[in-house]
Amino acid sequence: MVKKNKDGILNPIVVGEDFEFDSTLRPKALSEYIGQERLKENLKIFIEAAKQRKEPLEHLLFYGPPGLGKTTMANIIACEMGVPIRTTSGPLIERAGDLAAILTNLEERSVLFIDEIHRLPRIVEEVLYPAMEDCRLDIIIGKGPSARTITIDLPKFTLVGATTRAGLLTGPLRDRFGITFRMDYYPPEDLAKIIKRSARIMKIHVDGGGVSEIAGRSRGTPRVANRLLKRVRDYAQVKNVKVISKDVVDYSLSMLEIDYKGLDVLDRKVMQVVIDQYGGGPVGIESIAVAVGEEADTVEDVCEPFLIQLGFMIRTPQGRKATAAAYKHFGKEFRNRPDQGKLL
Repeated sequence: MVKKNKDGILNPIVVGEDFEFDSTLRPKALSEYIGQERLKENLKIFIEAAKQRKEPLEHLLFYGPPGLGKTTMANIIACEMGVPIRTTSGPLIERAGDLAAILTNLEERSVLFIDEIHRLPRIVEEVLYPAMEDCRLDIIIGKGPSARTITIDLPKFTLVGATTRAGLLTGPLRDRFGITFRMDYYPPEDLAKIIKRSARIMKIHVDGGGVSEIAGRSRGTPRVANRLLKRVRDYAQVKNVKVISKDVVDYSLSMLEIDYKGLDVLDRKVMQVVIDQYGGGPVGIESIAVAVGEEADTVEDVCEPFLIQLGFMIRTPQGRKATAAAYKHFGKEFRNRPDQGKLL
């Protein structure tokens, strides 16, 4: 489980305040969903084909960094198919009996959404295999020589799995998904559309410059964009600002120590450790985590993907290294040492 960093604003992991907020802003149909165009095109075809055959959609797996819309897409699939959805999470299903209770209460053609599916216990996965393939639930009653297996027929259903770590999924589980999609980071133009839509729903007046500034600092993640929009709204409300402009966004986010690239305090600490303490690297993730006073999972799952996306950091077998772009951003002279390899 990724722990929330100190400010949490740029952490793409969902937190308590996001649940009600996200449910208000989440699109309910594919036509309302912004971004991920190739995914949407394919999904439209698969959904329409399943509806024409009057069959449930094949099992789907969405993977990618947190905050990109995997849960939203699962709910959209249920709405588009016109069926109910049951939502749970991998860590919540501790025993095979927990999964059996969920599966036996599903309706025909309904959607079962399991978030963080890579965290399902192995014994629970074994129960899930026949359910996914044959809509059958095998339960063992008793122990030893007197044990016997009872087979329960299940209604046809669609399993939608979501994971931030596809590499941790076991091969047998991954192979049972008929459709697999990767969710990519959003370009600034798509984030700008999302921010405009959210501002309209929340009745916030943001001009074009303000929208672009928030989009540029949102780390390619809609959840972060909406969270920044809320923080800027708070500042504008207290300061009695009627229209949120670029200057208003810049000032309010500067107070939160979020720079023009979207780096927060923790991101800057990570890069400064790599550059100043370890001469640009290579350095291991554990050493970086100790130096900045955070857990390695937080650095690896929250900071590192964005730093790599910006081109500020690269991963090598020897460890993490800072690039010439990172040196330039922090106003430091870059010297490409032989032991660093070519970073330009």
